[in-house]
Amino acid sequence: MDPKDEKRLERVFEEIATYEAIIQMLEENPTDLSHLHLPLARNVLRQHKRTVECIEKGEPLAASYFTNAPEIFTAMDIHWFHLIAQSFGGGMENPHMMEDLEGVDRLAVASDVCTLLRLGLYYLDAGVLPRPTMIIPLLEPCDGVIGLHEALRRHREWRDIPAFAPDPPYHGDKRSIGYYADELRRLVSFLEEQTGKRLDMDRLREVTEETNRQYALWAEYNELRRSVPCPHNHVLAMACFALVQTAGSGDPAHTLWYQALIEDGEKRVREANPETPNQKIRMLWYDVQPIWFNDLAPWMEQEWGVCVVLCMFSYAPYTMIDTSSEKALFEGLAKRNLIDPPMVRQARGVADNFLSDIERIVRDYKIDCVVVPGHMGHKDGSASISLMREKCRDIDVPFLYIGCDQFDRRYTTIDEIKDKLSQFFETMELG
Repeated sequence: MDPKDEKRLERVFEEIATYEAIIQMLEENPTDLSHLHLPLARNVLRQHKRTVECIEKGEPLAASYFTNAPEIFTAMDIHWFHLIAQSFGGGMENPHMMEDLEGVDRLAVASDVCTLLRLGLYYLDAGVLPRPTMIIPLLEPCDGVIGLHEALRRHREWRDIPAFAPDPPYHGDKRSIGYYADELRRLVSFLEEQTGKRLDMDRLREVTEETNRQYALWAEYNELRRSVPCPHNHVLAMACFALVQTAGSGDPAHTLWYQALIEDGEKRVREANPETPNQKIRMLWYDVQPIWFNDLAPWMEQEWGVCVVLCMFSYAPYTMIDTSSEKALFEGLAKRNLIDPPMVRQARGVADNFLSDIERIVRDYKIDCVVVPGHMGHKDGSASISLMREKCRDIDVPFLYIGCDQFDRRYTTIDEIKDKLSQFFETMELG
Protein backbone atom coordinates (compact mmCIF):
# COMPACT_ATOMS: atom_id res chain seq x y z
CA MET A 1 0.00 0.00 0.00
CA ASP A 2 1.15 3.53 -0.78
CA PRO A 3 2.58 5.16 2.39
CA LYS A 4 0.23 8.12 1.85
CA ASP A 5 -2.74 5.75 1.87
CA GLU A 6 -1.47 4.13 5.06
CA LYS A 7 -1.46 7.56 6.69
CA ARG A 8 -4.94 8.35 5.36
CA LEU A 9 -6.25 5.07 6.73
CA GLU A 10 -4.75 5.33 10.23
CA ARG A 11 -8.05 6.29 11.82
CA VAL A 12 -9.94 3.66 9.86
CA PHE A 13 -7.57 1.05 11.31
CA GLU A 14 -8.19 2.53 14.77
CA GLU A 15 -11.92 2.21 14.20
CA ILE A 16 -11.49 -1.40 13.10
CA ALA A 17 -9.59 -2.18 16.31
CA THR A 18 -12.21 -0.39 18.40
CA TYR A 19 -15.12 -2.28 16.90
CA GLU A 20 -13.31 -5.60 17.10
CA ALA A 21 -12.91 -4.93 20.83
CA ILE A 22 -16.59 -3.95 21.16
CA ILE A 23 -17.65 -7.15 19.39
CA GLN A 24 -15.40 -9.28 21.58
CA MET A 25 -16.79 -7.63 24.71
CA LEU A 26 -20.40 -8.19 23.61
CA GLU A 27 -19.68 -11.82 22.74
CA GLU A 28 -17.85 -12.58 25.99
CA ASN A 29 -20.22 -10.63 28.25
CA PRO A 30 -23.64 -10.99 26.63
CA THR A 31 -26.67 -9.08 27.89
CA ASP A 32 -30.33 -9.36 26.97
CA LEU A 33 -29.69 -6.78 24.20
CA SER A 34 -26.40 -8.12 22.82
CA HIS A 35 -28.22 -9.77 19.93
CA LEU A 36 -29.29 -6.28 18.80
CA HIS A 37 -26.04 -4.44 19.44
CA LEU A 38 -23.75 -7.05 17.88
CA PRO A 39 -25.11 -6.74 14.32
CA LEU A 40 -24.68 -2.97 14.49
CA ALA A 41 -21.02 -3.24 15.48
CA ARG A 42 -20.37 -5.97 12.91
CA ASN A 43 -21.90 -3.85 10.18
CA VAL A 44 -19.64 -0.88 10.96
CA LEU A 45 -16.61 -3.19 11.10
CA ARG A 46 -17.54 -4.75 7.77
CA GLN A 47 -17.86 -1.34 6.09
CA HIS A 48 -14.49 -0.12 7.44
CA LYS A 49 -12.75 -3.27 6.26
CA ARG A 50 -14.33 -2.89 2.85
CA THR A 51 -12.99 0.68 2.62
CA VAL A 52 -9.47 -0.61 3.30
CA GLU A 53 -9.93 -3.42 0.79
CA CYS A 54 -11.01 -1.01 -1.95
CA ILE A 55 -7.88 1.09 -1.48
CA GLU A 56 -5.57 -1.93 -1.26
CA LYS A 57 -6.99 -3.45 -4.45
CA GLY A 58 -7.54 -0.22 -6.35
CA GLU A 59 -11.30 -0.77 -6.58
CA PRO A 60 -13.83 2.05 -6.99
CA LEU A 61 -14.52 3.92 -3.75
CA ALA A 62 -16.97 6.77 -3.40
CA ALA A 63 -17.18 9.51 -0.78
CA SER A 64 -20.88 10.22 -0.42
CA TYR A 65 -23.83 10.85 1.94
CA PHE A 66 -26.92 9.04 3.16
CA THR A 67 -29.14 11.31 1.04
CA ASN A 68 -27.52 10.27 -2.24
CA ALA A 69 -29.74 7.22 -2.83
CA PRO A 70 -27.64 4.47 -1.20
CA GLU A 71 -29.82 1.84 -2.90
CA ILE A 72 -28.13 2.75 -6.19
CA PHE A 73 -24.66 2.11 -4.76
CA THR A 74 -25.74 -1.26 -3.34
CA ALA A 75 -27.36 -2.28 -6.62
CA MET A 76 -24.19 -1.36 -8.54
CA ASP A 77 -21.90 -2.96 -5.93
CA ILE A 78 -20.03 0.29 -5.37
CA HIS A 79 -18.67 0.79 -1.88
CA TRP A 80 -18.87 4.25 -0.33
CA PHE A 81 -18.01 5.92 2.94
CA HIS A 82 -19.75 8.82 4.63
CA LEU A 83 -17.42 11.74 4.14
CA ILE A 84 -17.77 13.25 7.61
CA ALA A 85 -18.66 10.13 9.63
CA GLN A 86 -15.19 10.20 11.22
CA SER A 87 -16.46 12.93 13.54
CA PHE A 88 -18.68 10.31 15.19
CA GLY A 89 -16.00 7.62 15.39
CA GLY A 90 -14.59 5.46 18.14
CA GLY A 91 -17.81 3.61 18.92
CA MET A 92 -19.28 6.60 20.76
CA GLU A 93 -17.14 9.69 20.31
CA ASN A 94 -14.10 10.41 18.19
CA PRO A 95 -11.14 10.01 20.61
CA HIS A 96 -9.20 12.62 18.59
CA MET A 97 -11.92 15.24 18.89
CA MET A 98 -10.09 17.77 21.04
CA GLU A 99 -6.95 17.74 18.88
CA ASP A 100 -9.17 17.93 15.80
CA LEU A 101 -11.03 20.92 17.20
CA GLU A 102 -7.73 22.65 17.91
CA GLY A 103 -6.80 21.99 14.30
CA VAL A 104 -10.15 23.38 13.18
CA ASP A 105 -9.45 26.54 15.20
CA ARG A 106 -6.35 27.11 13.06
CA LEU A 107 -8.23 26.89 9.75
CA ALA A 108 -8.85 30.07 7.81
CA VAL A 109 -12.59 29.46 8.08
CA ALA A 110 -15.10 31.58 10.00
CA SER A 111 -15.75 30.17 13.47
CA ASP A 112 -19.53 30.47 13.07
CA VAL A 113 -19.54 27.91 10.24
CA CYS A 114 -20.97 24.55 11.34
CA THR A 115 -18.28 22.64 13.24
CA LEU A 116 -19.10 19.44 11.36
CA LEU A 117 -18.33 21.12 8.05
CA ARG A 118 -15.10 22.62 9.37
CA LEU A 119 -14.10 19.20 10.70
CA GLY A 120 -14.61 17.68 7.24
CA LEU A 121 -12.24 20.22 5.73
CA TYR A 122 -9.74 19.74 8.55
CA TYR A 123 -9.67 15.96 8.04
CA LEU A 124 -8.72 16.43 4.40
CA ASP A 125 -6.18 19.11 5.26
CA ALA A 126 -4.63 16.87 7.94
CA GLY A 127 -4.44 13.90 5.57
CA VAL A 128 -6.62 11.56 7.64
CA LEU A 129 -9.42 10.92 5.12
CA PRO A 130 -9.32 7.87 2.81
CA ARG A 131 -8.77 9.00 -0.76
CA PRO A 132 -11.83 8.06 -2.85
CA THR A 133 -11.91 7.51 -6.59
CA MET A 134 -15.05 9.66 -6.92
CA ILE A 135 -16.94 12.22 -4.84
CA ILE A 136 -20.73 12.55 -4.61
CA PRO A 137 -21.27 15.82 -2.73
CA LEU A 138 -24.39 16.91 -0.89
CA LEU A 139 -25.85 20.28 -1.89
CA GLU A 140 -28.61 20.54 0.70
CA PRO A 141 -29.94 21.72 3.09
CA CYS A 142 -27.61 24.69 3.71
CA ASP A 143 -25.11 26.98 2.02
CA GLY A 144 -22.44 25.77 4.43
CA VAL A 145 -22.57 22.26 2.93
CA ILE A 146 -22.09 23.71 -0.56
CA GLY A 147 -19.14 25.74 0.69
CA LEU A 148 -17.55 22.65 2.23
CA HIS A 149 -17.76 20.70 -0.99
CA GLU A 150 -16.39 23.50 -3.08
CA ALA A 151 -13.43 23.63 -0.68
CA LEU A 152 -12.97 19.84 -0.84
CA ARG A 153 -13.34 19.72 -4.60
CA ARG A 154 -10.70 22.40 -5.07
CA HIS A 155 -8.34 21.14 -2.35
CA ARG A 156 -4.86 20.21 -3.59
CA GLU A 157 -5.39 16.60 -2.44
CA TRP A 158 -8.73 16.02 -4.19
CA ARG A 159 -8.93 18.48 -7.08
CA ASP A 160 -8.18 15.70 -9.60
CA ILE A 161 -10.94 13.38 -8.30
CA PRO A 162 -14.10 13.26 -10.46
CA ALA A 163 -17.17 14.63 -8.70
CA PHE A 164 -20.89 14.74 -9.38
CA ALA A 165 -23.51 16.38 -7.17
CA PRO A 166 -27.23 15.77 -7.75
CA ASP A 167 -28.86 19.20 -7.92
CA PRO A 168 -31.69 19.50 -5.34
CA PRO A 169 -34.65 21.72 -6.21
CA TYR A 170 -36.08 23.88 -3.45
CA HIS A 171 -39.68 22.65 -3.61
CA GLY A 172 -41.15 19.18 -3.21
CA ASP A 173 -43.95 19.24 -5.78
CA LYS A 174 -44.41 16.77 -8.63
CA ARG A 175 -42.25 18.79 -11.02
CA SER A 176 -39.43 18.95 -8.45
CA ILE A 177 -39.59 15.21 -7.83
CA GLY A 178 -39.39 14.56 -11.57
CA TYR A 179 -36.41 16.89 -11.86
CA TYR A 180 -34.55 15.18 -9.02
CA ALA A 181 -35.35 11.74 -10.47
CA ASP A 182 -33.51 12.88 -13.61
CA GLU A 183 -30.62 14.01 -11.40
CA LEU A 184 -30.40 10.50 -9.94
CA ARG A 185 -30.31 9.10 -13.46
CA ARG A 186 -27.41 11.45 -14.16
CA LEU A 187 -25.77 10.11 -10.99
CA VAL A 188 -26.11 6.58 -12.36
CA SER A 189 -24.50 7.65 -15.63
CA PHE A 190 -21.63 9.23 -13.71
CA LEU A 191 -21.10 6.08 -11.63
CA GLU A 192 -21.19 3.91 -14.74
CA GLU A 193 -18.64 6.13 -16.44
CA GLN A 194 -16.30 6.11 -13.42
CA THR A 195 -16.50 2.42 -12.59
CA GLY A 196 -17.29 0.64 -15.85
CA LYS A 197 -20.19 -1.05 -14.09
CA ARG A 198 -23.76 -0.94 -15.39
CA LEU A 199 -26.91 -0.54 -13.34
CA ASP A 200 -29.18 -3.58 -13.54
CA MET A 201 -32.74 -2.31 -13.04
CA ASP A 202 -33.87 -5.68 -11.71
CA ARG A 203 -31.15 -5.52 -9.08
CA LEU A 204 -32.09 -1.93 -8.14
CA ARG A 205 -35.72 -3.05 -7.85
CA GLU A 206 -34.68 -5.93 -5.59
CA VAL A 207 -32.59 -3.67 -3.33
CA THR A 208 -35.33 -1.03 -3.14
CA GLU A 209 -37.99 -3.58 -2.26
CA GLU A 210 -35.70 -4.75 0.55
CA THR A 211 -35.28 -1.20 1.86
CA ASN A 212 -39.06 -0.77 1.59
CA ARG A 213 -39.39 -3.71 3.99
CA GLN A 214 -36.79 -2.17 6.29
CA TYR A 215 -38.46 1.24 6.35
CA ALA A 216 -41.83 -0.41 7.01
CA LEU A 217 -40.35 -2.37 9.92
CA TRP A 218 -38.71 0.79 11.26
CA ALA A 219 -42.08 2.54 11.21
CA GLU A 220 -43.64 -0.47 12.95
CA TYR A 221 -40.97 -0.32 15.64
CA ASN A 222 -41.62 3.38 16.15
CA GLU A 223 -45.25 2.52 16.85
CA LEU A 224 -43.95 0.50 19.81
CA ARG A 225 -42.16 3.60 21.09
CA ARG A 226 -45.59 5.17 21.66
CA SER A 227 -45.95 2.78 24.58
CA VAL A 228 -45.67 4.14 28.11
CA PRO A 229 -43.08 3.24 29.31
CA CYS A 230 -41.00 3.21 26.11
CA PRO A 231 -39.42 -0.22 25.52
CA HIS A 232 -35.84 0.99 24.77
CA ASN A 233 -33.70 4.04 25.38
CA HIS A 234 -32.43 6.33 22.59
CA VAL A 235 -29.61 4.09 21.32
CA LEU A 236 -31.56 1.46 19.38
CA ALA A 237 -33.99 4.06 18.06
CA MET A 238 -31.08 5.95 16.53
CA ALA A 239 -29.56 2.71 15.20
CA CYS A 240 -32.60 2.20 12.97
CA PHE A 241 -31.28 4.99 10.77
CA ALA A 242 -27.80 3.52 10.45
CA LEU A 243 -28.71 0.20 8.85
CA VAL A 244 -30.91 1.52 6.07
CA GLN A 245 -29.23 4.77 5.07
CA THR A 246 -25.53 3.96 5.15
CA ALA A 247 -23.28 1.68 3.11
CA GLY A 248 -24.86 -1.74 2.77
CA SER A 249 -28.37 -0.33 2.49
CA GLY A 250 -30.75 -3.04 1.34
CA ASP A 251 -28.83 -5.95 2.89
CA PRO A 252 -31.42 -8.65 3.79
CA ALA A 253 -29.52 -9.27 7.04
CA HIS A 254 -30.57 -5.80 8.16
CA THR A 255 -34.22 -6.76 7.67
CA LEU A 256 -33.72 -9.59 10.17
CA TRP A 257 -32.31 -7.06 12.65
CA TYR A 258 -35.41 -4.86 12.43
CA GLN A 259 -37.57 -7.93 12.98
CA ALA A 260 -35.54 -8.89 16.05
CA LEU A 261 -35.80 -5.32 17.35
CA ILE A 262 -39.59 -5.40 17.05
CA GLU A 263 -39.76 -8.78 18.78
CA ASP A 264 -37.69 -7.49 21.69
CA GLY A 265 -39.75 -4.30 21.88
CA GLU A 266 -43.05 -6.19 21.86
CA LYS A 267 -41.79 -8.48 24.61
CA ARG A 268 -40.77 -5.54 26.78
CA VAL A 269 -44.10 -3.80 26.27
CA ARG A 270 -46.01 -7.00 27.00
CA GLU A 271 -44.03 -7.71 30.16
CA ALA A 272 -43.78 -4.04 31.24
CA ASN A 273 -40.01 -4.47 31.34
CA PRO A 274 -38.45 -1.43 29.63
CA GLU A 275 -34.70 -1.16 29.08
CA THR A 276 -34.75 2.06 31.13
CA PRO A 277 -36.78 1.77 34.35
CA ASN A 278 -38.58 4.56 36.26
CA GLN A 279 -39.45 6.65 33.22
CA LYS A 280 -41.07 9.95 34.24
CA ILE A 281 -40.42 12.40 31.38
CA ARG A 282 -40.99 11.55 27.73
CA MET A 283 -38.73 13.84 25.71
CA LEU A 284 -38.50 14.78 22.05
CA TRP A 285 -34.87 15.77 21.41
CA TYR A 286 -35.54 17.76 18.29
CA ASP A 287 -32.22 17.79 16.47
CA VAL A 288 -29.29 15.47 15.82
CA GLN A 289 -27.92 13.64 18.84
CA PRO A 290 -24.53 15.27 19.59
CA ILE A 291 -21.41 13.17 19.94
CA TRP A 292 -21.45 13.80 23.71
CA PHE A 293 -25.03 12.55 24.07
CA ASN A 294 -23.95 9.30 25.69
CA ASP A 295 -22.59 11.38 28.57
CA LEU A 296 -25.79 13.41 28.91
CA ALA A 297 -28.54 10.84 28.28
CA PRO A 298 -27.65 8.45 31.17
CA TRP A 299 -27.60 11.43 33.55
CA MET A 300 -31.07 12.51 32.37
CA GLU A 301 -32.33 8.95 32.82
CA GLN A 302 -30.91 8.45 36.31
CA GLU A 303 -31.39 11.96 37.70
CA TRP A 304 -34.75 12.87 36.18
CA GLY A 305 -36.28 9.71 34.74
CA VAL A 306 -36.04 11.04 31.18
CA CYS A 307 -36.70 8.81 28.20
CA VAL A 308 -35.70 10.31 24.85
CA VAL A 309 -38.53 8.77 22.87
CA LEU A 310 -37.45 10.21 19.52
CA CYS A 311 -34.93 12.57 17.98
CA MET A 312 -34.72 14.01 14.49
CA PHE A 313 -32.91 10.94 13.13
CA SER A 314 -35.01 8.26 14.81
CA TYR A 315 -38.29 9.66 13.47
CA ALA A 316 -39.12 7.85 10.23
CA PRO A 317 -41.85 9.39 8.03
CA TYR A 318 -40.56 7.63 4.90
CA THR A 319 -42.60 6.89 1.79
CA MET A 320 -42.67 3.39 0.34
CA ILE A 321 -41.39 3.26 -3.24
CA ASP A 322 -43.40 1.90 -6.15
CA THR A 323 -41.05 -0.43 -8.03
CA SER A 324 -43.48 -1.40 -10.81
CA SER A 325 -41.70 0.73 -13.41
CA GLU A 326 -38.37 2.46 -13.86
CA LYS A 327 -40.08 5.85 -13.81
CA ALA A 328 -41.92 5.16 -10.55
CA LEU A 329 -38.79 3.69 -8.98
CA PHE A 330 -36.61 6.71 -9.71
CA GLU A 331 -39.33 9.13 -8.64
CA GLY A 332 -39.70 7.19 -5.39
CA LEU A 333 -35.95 7.31 -4.78
CA ALA A 334 -36.05 11.02 -5.56
CA LYS A 335 -38.68 11.70 -2.92
CA ARG A 336 -37.03 9.44 -0.35
CA ASN A 337 -33.70 11.21 -0.73
CA LEU A 338 -34.84 14.77 -1.41
CA ILE A 339 -37.70 15.18 1.06
CA ASP A 340 -37.79 12.32 3.58
CA PRO A 341 -34.31 12.15 5.22
CA PRO A 342 -33.79 13.52 8.73
CA MET A 343 -32.33 17.00 9.14
CA VAL A 344 -32.47 17.57 5.37
CA ARG A 345 -36.22 16.97 5.52
CA GLN A 346 -36.80 19.66 8.12
CA ALA A 347 -34.23 22.25 7.09
CA ARG A 348 -34.38 22.37 3.31
CA GLY A 349 -37.69 24.19 2.94
CA VAL A 350 -40.31 26.13 4.87
CA ALA A 351 -40.51 26.39 8.67
CA ASP A 352 -43.67 24.29 8.65
CA ASN A 353 -41.44 21.24 8.12
CA PHE A 354 -40.21 21.75 11.69
CA LEU A 355 -43.57 22.69 13.15
CA SER A 356 -45.72 19.94 11.68
CA ASP A 357 -43.26 17.24 12.80
CA ILE A 358 -43.20 18.63 16.34
CA GLU A 359 -46.98 18.72 16.56
CA ARG A 360 -47.38 15.20 15.18
CA ILE A 361 -44.71 13.64 17.41
CA VAL A 362 -45.94 15.38 20.58
CA ARG A 363 -49.46 14.19 19.93
CA ASP A 364 -48.70 10.63 18.78
CA TYR A 365 -45.99 9.83 21.35
CA LYS A 366 -47.40 11.50 24.46
CA ILE A 367 -44.36 13.78 24.68
CA ASP A 368 -43.93 15.69 27.96
CA CYS A 369 -41.36 18.21 26.70
CA VAL A 370 -39.57 19.31 23.54
CA VAL A 371 -35.86 20.11 23.82
CA VAL A 372 -34.05 21.78 20.92
CA PRO A 373 -30.29 21.60 21.57
CA GLY A 374 -29.66 24.30 18.97
CA HIS A 375 -26.41 23.20 17.34
CA MET A 376 -24.56 26.39 16.42
CA GLY A 377 -24.21 25.29 12.80
CA HIS A 378 -27.92 24.71 12.24
CA LYS A 379 -28.78 28.24 11.22
CA ASP A 380 -31.96 27.01 9.54
CA GLY A 381 -33.29 25.57 12.79
CA SER A 382 -32.18 28.56 14.83
CA ALA A 383 -34.13 30.86 12.52
CA SER A 384 -37.29 28.93 13.39
CA ILE A 385 -36.85 28.72 17.17
CA SER A 386 -39.46 31.38 17.97
CA LEU A 387 -41.94 29.57 15.72
CA MET A 388 -41.19 26.24 17.41
CA ARG A 389 -41.64 27.82 20.83
CA GLU A 390 -44.97 29.31 19.76
CA LYS A 391 -46.11 25.97 18.33
CA CYS A 392 -45.27 24.22 21.61
CA ARG A 393 -47.16 26.90 23.51
CA ASP A 394 -50.18 26.31 21.26
CA ILE A 395 -50.15 22.55 21.86
CA ASP A 396 -49.38 23.01 25.57
CA VAL A 397 -46.03 21.21 25.82
CA PRO A 398 -42.96 22.69 27.61
CA PHE A 399 -40.19 23.82 25.27
CA LEU A 400 -36.48 24.37 25.94
CA TYR A 401 -33.83 25.79 23.62
CA ILE A 402 -30.27 25.17 24.84
CA GLY A 403 -27.69 26.53 22.37
CA CYS A 404 -24.64 24.27 22.00
CA ASP A 405 -22.13 22.76 19.62
CA GLN A 406 -22.81 19.21 18.51
CA PHE A 407 -19.08 18.44 18.59
CA ASP A 408 -17.28 21.04 20.67
CA ARG A 409 -17.87 20.65 24.41
CA ARG A 410 -16.17 24.01 24.97
CA TYR A 411 -19.06 25.91 23.38
CA THR A 412 -21.55 24.94 26.10
CA THR A 413 -20.23 22.49 28.66
CA ILE A 414 -22.05 19.37 29.77
CA ASP A 415 -22.39 20.86 33.27
CA GLU A 416 -23.99 24.01 31.83
CA ILE A 417 -26.41 21.90 29.80
CA LYS A 418 -27.29 19.80 32.84
CA ASP A 419 -27.96 22.97 34.81
CA LYS A 420 -30.26 24.33 32.09
CA LEU A 421 -32.14 21.04 31.92
CA SER A 422 -32.51 20.79 35.70
CA GLN A 423 -33.87 24.32 35.94
CA PHE A 424 -36.25 23.56 33.07
CA PHE A 425 -37.57 20.34 34.64
CA GLU A 426 -38.00 22.02 38.01
CA THR A 427 -39.72 25.11 36.62
CA MET A 428 -42.10 23.05 34.49
CA GLU A 429 -42.69 20.58 37.33
CA LEU A 430 -41.63 17.62 35.23
CA GLY A 431 -40.33 14.36 36.65
